[in-house]
Amino acid sequence: MADKVADTYKDSIHLPKTAFPMKGNLPQTEPTRIGEWTKDELYHKIMKKNEGRPLYVMPDGPPYANGNLHLGHVLNKVLKDIVIKYR
Repeated sequence: MADKVADTYKDSIHLPKTAFPMKGNLPQTEPTRIGEWTKDELYHKIMKKNEGRPLYVMPDGPPYANGNLHLGHVLNKVLKDIVIKYR
């Protein structure tokens, strides 16, 4: 019964057709990405760009300490990221 309801609901909403994978497969893709960052010396480039600027730290805890994740958590993380990058 639950599977039938889930299939019906899925068919009732307009989802985009995309080749983007539904799962990130992090155990397989992360080593490749880290290898690219290492090869490009990305960390060193970021540190050089910020050389001489004052250190700015914004403590940030877990997004889901007291409940389920929701869009408010996303907004919170995005705003903090903007502040850190453009401070």
